Amino acid sequence: MKQMKSLITGGAGFIGSHVARHCLEAGHEVLVLDDLSGGFEDHIPEGATFIKGSITDHKLLADLFNQYKFDYVYHLAAYAAEGLSHFIRRFNYTNNLIGSVNLINEAVKHKVKCFAFTSSIAVYGPGQVPMREDMTPLPEDPYGVAKYAVELDLKAAHEMFGLNYVVFRPHNVYGENQNIGDKYRNVIGIFMNQIMQDKPLTIFGDGTQTRAFSYIDDVAIPIARSVSMPEAYNQVFNIGADTPYTVKELAEVVGKHFGASPKINYLAARKEVQHAYSDHSKAHEVFGTEDSVSLDAGIQKMASWAEKVGARKSQEFEQVEVRENMPEGW
Repeated sequence: MKQMKSLITGGAGFIGSHVARHCLEAGHEVLVLDDLSGGFEDHIPEGATFIKGSITDHKLLADLFNQYKFDYVYHLAAYAAEGLSHFIRRFNYTNNLIGSVNLINEAVKHKVKCFAFTSSIAVYGPGQVPMREDMTPLPEDPYGVAKYAVELDLKAAHEMFGLNYVVFRPHNVYGENQNIGDKYRNVIGIFMNQIMQDKPLTIFGDGTQTRAFSYIDDVAIPIARSVSMPEAYNQVFNIGADTPYTVKELAEVVGKHFGASPKINYLAARKEVQHAYSDHSKAHEVFGTEDSVSLDAGIQKMASWAEKVGARKSQEFEQVEVRENMPEGW
């Protein structure tokens, strides 16, 4: 039986490294492409081939597709700072849209069997809860706009060229290998990094905004499996946890697993969706209804990992294009 060859972009990052591990366990030959702007080489699972490079380098992509003849593409590379995307529009569209189009071009030309893409619930915009795949997307930030544009481009590529795809819209994913040193995204990682440095936890607004926080295995496993499931082809799926929590409740759970009662530093509210959680009935129908990891159990797993790797210094994003109206603390 021929071994399937899979390209995983962003495979040194958070979700990508877990997808790479599950693909290897399923018997795939895996090549990871990552520019290490948000990932770490030691996150890449043993057995994967690593190429340092960017999806914005279309010549590199052409060379890789010519050399490796990929059967599947898992596209997870992105700069996923949704709130920051207002202030880095050119960077956002170059990396999250144009880079994706470069990949789609090569996938079409090389007859890739299936293209799995991680989009985001950011495509839905405000006021649509629970978010369902049959709703009309109304993204309100450049990150969501870019993700939805890629979804539309994949649909067009399928209709024109027959490229099969699976789109996933995960949300608020956390777990081992997350970049806890990024102050612009991933609230659980931010909280853990702050608490390990004896700093107050920063909350924008009053903390009553709600999110359904998704442990990594609830997301990475369906993504890895999807390319071998023709019944999932050319569809869009919400994936992640079902139960929403307030950000204040989240802070309490994080504090519990670090044995602390954290102090909260409330900052001015920023422009963001107040409530965001999805309906996952479509994904359950196709991928199964395995019990998801509870917030308490998932935070415990991630906290144990975070204490081993230690706190990380938050990095400033050096390519901000517009500074007007940036949130306090950024």
